Amino acid sequence: MNFWIDKKVLITGVNGFVGGNIAKKLVKLGAEVFGIVRTNKMNSYLFYENIDKKISLISGELCDIKLLSRIISEEEINVIYHLAAQVEVGIGLNNPYLTFESNVRGTYTLLESVRQFPDSVKAFVVASSDKAYGEYSKGEMPYKEDYPLKPEYPYDTSKACADMIARSYSYVPHKLPIVITRFSNIYGPGQLNFSALFPDAIRSALGYSDFVPRGNGSMMRDFLFIEDVVDLYIRIAEALSKDKENITGQIFNAGTNNPKTVKHILEKVFSSTGNIDEYNKILKRMENKKTTGEIDCQFMDYEKVENFFGWTPNHSVDEGIDKTIKWYKRYLKDRYIKPIV
Repeated sequence: MNFWIDKKVLITGVNGFVGGNIAKKLVKLGAEVFGIVRTNKMNSYLFYENIDKKISLISGELCDIKLLSRIISEEEINVIYHLAAQVEVGIGLNNPYLTFESNVRGTYTLLESVRQFPDSVKAFVVASSDKAYGEYSKGEMPYKEDYPLKPEYPYDTSKACADMIARSYSYVPHKLPIVITRFSNIYGPGQLNFSALFPDAIRSALGYSDFVPRGNGSMMRDFLFIEDVVDLYIRIAEALSKDKENITGQIFNAGTNNPKTVKHILEKVFSSTGNIDEYNKILKRMENKKTTGEIDCQFMDYEKVENFFGWTPNHSVDEGIDKTIKWYKRYLKDRYIKPIV
């Protein structure tokens, strides 16, 4: 319980959904948290929950090697969570250059900064994605850590590239204390990208917007609740700091091994808010709608992280959705005068 007291932690992407939740937890555990932000985007979990007042925010670009080197050396950073990325699949399709600059160049710039000043850094956790694997058949699911990476789309490819570059820094001669995480879709309180499934569906179910269908709802995905994700990230960094020899260079998948269709998620969200009639209307709008640039079926198990860290997901999708809806009710009430319908 005392591991994190006075530890200096750098989080890239701290103003994002996962980064903000990790920062909140680390502050509670006694860590000194630093976050790099490109803009002070006030409409984020970090600012909404007043976490920004409890950490040190540094304005700058992730591709600025002088800035990153100065932070790591002067602040004597102990743990790094590299979460910053361009995460929109649609933006990746329309603007691959931006996606590669952010996800690939940003990653190797940070890695090179740590290589120059490695003495204080005991754990470097790089967030990759299940999409780095590319498309496998349903019969080959769940993804396993030893599956070859064969992405096709720009976002997926950017994560695979960053993933492999990071691993290269974990080998001799550099042998930086790096692990790669490939998690399934993450949801929960604080996800304010309303093009994502859960925020869009919940906001619509509560009457603040119209849901935007992006397919026919048949795609299967694995969904991890944010509290379970934060718990696992904490465990990984602790273990890596204590056992560098056995954990450095490892890849860790995490999911529930219990995938759900998009239709299932929508039905649960709209029924939980007493708005099942709206769900039925959405189903009709989704008929024959095609999705471009996304993999049909993705999910993974948690066998390896359970063996290494004793971690299993604590929340079912139903439990996670109920907690998430409760948070959004508060957030949307604070942000809007009243529902639009």
